[in-house]
Parts: sequence; C-alpha cells; structure tokens
Amino acid sequence: MTKAWELFKDEPDVIAARVGGVLKDLSYEVAEGDDVEGVLIGSADGRDILRHSTAHVLAQAVQDLYPDAKLGIGPPVENGFYYDFDVETPFVPDDLVKIETRMRKIIKENQKFSRRVTNDDDARIELADEPYKLELIGLKGNAGEAAEGASAEVGAGELTIYDNLDRNGEIAWKDLCRGPHLPTTKRIPAFKLMRSAAAYWRGNEKNKQLQRIYGTAWETKEALDEHLFRIEEAERRDHRKLGRDLDLFSFPDEIGSGLAVFHPKGGVLKRVMEDYVRQRHIEEGFEYVGTPHITKDQLFYTSGHLPYYADTMFPPMEFEGSNYMVKPMNCPMHNLIYRSRGRSYRELPLRLFEFGSVYRYEKSGVVHGLTRVRGLTQDDSHSYVTAEQAPGEIKHLLNFVLGLLKDFGLDDFYLELSTRDDSKPDKFVGSDEDWAIATKVLEDVCIESGLDLVPDPGGAAFYGPKVSVQCRDAIGRTWQMSTIQYDFNQPARFELEYNGADGQKHQPVMIHSAKFGSLERFFGVLVEHYAGAFPPWLAPVQVQAIPVADTFADYLYDVAAKMKAAGLRVEVDDSDDRMQKKIRNAQLQKVPFMLIAGADDVEAGAVSFRYRDGRQDNGVPIDEAIARVAQAVADRVQV
Repeated sequence: MTKAWELFKDEPDVIAARVGGVLKDLSYEVAEGDDVEGVLIGSADGRDILRHSTAHVLAQAVQDLYPDAKLGIGPPVENGFYYDFDVETPFVPDDLVKIETRMRKIIKENQKFSRRVTNDDDARIELADEPYKLELIGLKGNAGEAAEGASAEVGAGELTIYDNLDRNGEIAWKDLCRGPHLPTTKRIPAFKLMRSAAAYWRGNEKNKQLQRIYGTAWETKEALDEHLFRIEEAERRDHRKLGRDLDLFSFPDEIGSGLAVFHPKGGVLKRVMEDYVRQRHIEEGFEYVGTPHITKDQLFYTSGHLPYYADTMFPPMEFEGSNYMVKPMNCPMHNLIYRSRGRSYRELPLRLFEFGSVYRYEKSGVVHGLTRVRGLTQDDSHSYVTAEQAPGEIKHLLNFVLGLLKDFGLDDFYLELSTRDDSKPDKFVGSDEDWAIATKVLEDVCIESGLDLVPDPGGAAFYGPKVSVQCRDAIGRTWQMSTIQYDFNQPARFELEYNGADGQKHQPVMIHSAKFGSLERFFGVLVEHYAGAFPPWLAPVQVQAIPVADTFADYLYDVAAKMKAAGLRVEVDDSDDRMQKKIRNAQLQKVPFMLIAGADDVEAGAVSFRYRDGRQDNGVPIDEAIARVAQAVADRVQV
C-alpha cells in the first residue's frame, strides 16, 4: 500500500486524489492496480475541496473566539463556502475582521487535516456539546432531505470526523465531516470572508435562526482578486439599482412583493422585446393564441400539476360553487385549444404561442428583483407533433432559441440536460420506456448541435425531460435562459389525438418551449449584461437632442420629428440645465447617441453627432445623422 501523496509529491498543485472515480485525501492508502489521478487545486473538484477546508478553518476560528458557539453545517457552494453557527449575538462586520485574522493564524500554523472513521454511538459521545451535529448523525443517509449542504457532513456511508492537528500532533479542533480535505491548512492560498446573514436551521422557518458566515477561497491571490472584481462589477450592474436609476421599473409595496410595474422607458424596452419575439414566432411557423389568467382548479388536476406544484400556486378563490386559481403555467389551456376539434396528421406540427401572464407563489426569501418574481410573462409555445417529428421539431426549436439569444447579444452558452431521478419514482410520471425515448431524443439533438452538454440528473419536470440553454453574460455569470421540454404525459391526460395516415387515432407528443424563459427575468438579465447601456435597437431612448442654447431647441425639434418619422426614439432636452449638464444627464441615462446643435449647425443644416463613448463628429448633415442611427438599429449592433 502507498499513500496517495507519495504518487504526487512532485506535483505541488495536486491537493487530493481520485481513486476509482472517488475523491480521497492524499493520505489515502492506494492499493496496487488502483486507478488513481491527481486532483488539481484549480479544478472544479479541487476548488470544492479548498473551500470546504476553508470552511473548517472558519468554524475553528469562530469557536476559538466565541467558545460557546455551536456548529451547524459548512459546505462548499458555487464560488465559495459558508458555515452556520448558533451564537448569542449576531455577527457584525468587525467580528468578521477578527475571525479572518484568527483564520490566517490557523493557516500559518500549518495544521494537518486528519480523517478518522467512527460510529454513531462514539460520535454522539464525542460531539455531545454540539446539538446540531447530533441531529445530523440521526439523519445519516438522508442528509440531502435534512438540509442543503448536509451531505458534506453525513451521508449513506461510514461516519467520519476530521481532526485539525497542530505541530505536536495534538487535536486543535475537530468536526463531523465526510471530506476530503486539503493535506494541511497552509495549502489555503487565498480567501476572504464576505458577509454574515441569518439562516434557519435546515432551511425550515420553524427552526431556530442561526448566523451564517459566507466566504470565498481561490487557488491563487490573482484568482481571488478577479472574483472580487467580478462581484464589484456585478453590484455595479445590479438590475434592481439600474432599474431605479434608468427609471425602467419598480415594485410598489401597495401591489405586493415580486409583482413589477414597468415605467414608460421600461415599457418601451419590454414592447421591443415582445414585438421581436412575436414576429420571430410567426416566422417560425407558430400561431398566436390567448388564454385567461384564471381557471377552475380541476384543469390542473387533469394536467397533473396538482399536487406536484401546489406549493408554488396561489390559493384558490371560491366563485359560483367552484374553486378558481390564477394560472402558474399556460400549457393546460393550450391543450384545450388543441382538443377543441379533431386534428389530422396533416396539421402537425401544430405550433401554438402566446405571451401568457402566470403567477407563482415564490417564498419571500427567494424573490429577487426581476429575476425571481411572483407575476411573470412567458413567451410560451407548445408544439404538437408525431413521435417521428419530435427530433426535427426539437432541433428546429433549439436553432430558433440560439438565433434569438444571439440577436439579443448573448452568444456564449452551453446546454444542460435535465433527466429524472430514478431513486424518486414518486416525483415523476410515465413509464421507463417513455422516459428513455424522450431523454434519448433530447440528448441526440443536443449532441448534434456541437455545444457542450452538461447532465442535470433529477432536474426534469415531473412530466418529462428538458434541455435548457445556459448563457454566460458579459462578466461570465451563467443564467438559465430558454428551455425545451419533451412531454408524453399531458397528451395522454388530456386524451389528445390526431387522425393518422393509416386512418387510426394516435397520440401526439407535446413539446414545451419558452425562448425568454420569462420576459421579466430576461429583461433583468439584459439590464445586467449591458449594464444598462443597451444597443440602439433596444435602448428606450435612442437619441438625445441637446441644443447649445434655448434658441436652437426648435431646430432640434424639427430634426427629432424627422427621426420619429423614420421610426426612431428621440427626445429633446429643452430643460434649463447648461449644455454640459445635459450631456452628462444623457450619459447617465446611457443614451446611445446625442445630437448637439448650435449656430454653425443650424446654418449648415447639420448636427454634432456624439456617441455614447464620447466620440464626436461635427457638422454631420441631418439626413446622414438619421441614416447612422437607423443603420445601427437595423444591424442590432452595440455602440
């Protein structure tokens, strides 16, 4: 037997080993013939191990400084880690400074992470002063159901404890954990504590509220600095702040949480988005339909959404002896349109589309600006096809989606294939054969596209698998955008049929697709992607006309009238502000173009043409200025 670290002692960036596909500490004893590969600290698995180890150092530092603190859970998460604590007084920013200082001392001490196997009874004795750990031991094997992140501590396998050993080999601190971990604390190159917040134990609001400290850790100081820069940039681009600054939308308390109103400028952008995607659907063979906002609740029993989606639906309203519900999705109503008369195979694919307003009862803790709302509008489409047509229709939809995203300036994406979790058959409906066929069709189309394909086991809807387009924005963040779902369930539940070429009745396949996902969320993503500086075709105000003095305002109003006649969106700033203040205001509003006019311009029948980035061309004839803006709008380019 050989310790894994001996195999990689000449590779300083290796911090763990993958043995037979399973992650192990470098202290793991490798048997002859084992399939072993090193895990680099900068890899996805390596970063998780680094962050999990840093979470342990955080917990040790907290208990060093606050001995009465009780430990919750501390898993790695995307781009960082957190740890929950039961403390008497909530943490404040000064506490995080003290904790971070203590963490640096622990890291410098080069403590060793040492794994040992224990059993439930011994662990309960050893961790008798840690009530939350004792609760996790009782939930061993069901940690995923117990709490998000609990699987990092207990799982279905053996129970283990990690000791942090000082230079004398004495236990400086210990924690219930599955691991693996770094060899020593000194292998933590760069970290930072970010913030603290309240969090209910096991995510249940009926439980005690703990204090959660968030942090981040990276393989180099440069990688940490880049991450912190991205966070700063994300804050600068926050669509909630820009929505206020640019007067695009708001969430009045009088209306309710997660229910947006769009102001005139936001309404322009929303209308441009809607007009574009409506026309594109027509070009792609879809027929526009409309359905009501409420319906009798029996419709959702027929579709199968009740009881699966009950927790995210608003309560029913009793009316004329029936329970009515605001709709959380459009597909059941589209099924009724399909079923309204007999259908022939000659009509298929039958493609229905609408902007459907739906309502979902998201918990207040997850509502977030436009990207997580309670009232949303879906550019919702459903294709009814024969089983033989399904692959071609999915390919058609995927090409449609990718082209649309590119037109909106999103061109860095990959695909995610969401399938059912075979270990939870009660959460999915349909036969194994149906799921296998549907999954294979989606997978084949995804592979044929040539895009990277990432599996998402267990992420499917209850009625069938789906593929989602994951887009990276201007600063590298990933957003789930468009989705395409294969549904063999609802056609059966609604008894949908078509007359086949053989004269027999057949059941169609239903394919769901939302190109924006939701208009509100896509709106929010675009605001952040462009940091509010939209390309001219999307900009609420495309041109700001600025007179050098009041006497030139009428001249610019005439120019503005010509631009409006050409279909352009233009405003004239005839306020009492000085010219430089007007230019500054237009820059703050991120208007793509400014037309400035003084005496020389009026005499020449021209304008000074100023771009958003500060470039300026003087003496541009009016017709040429109009043509420049019109061309930029038509080309959908950024300026």
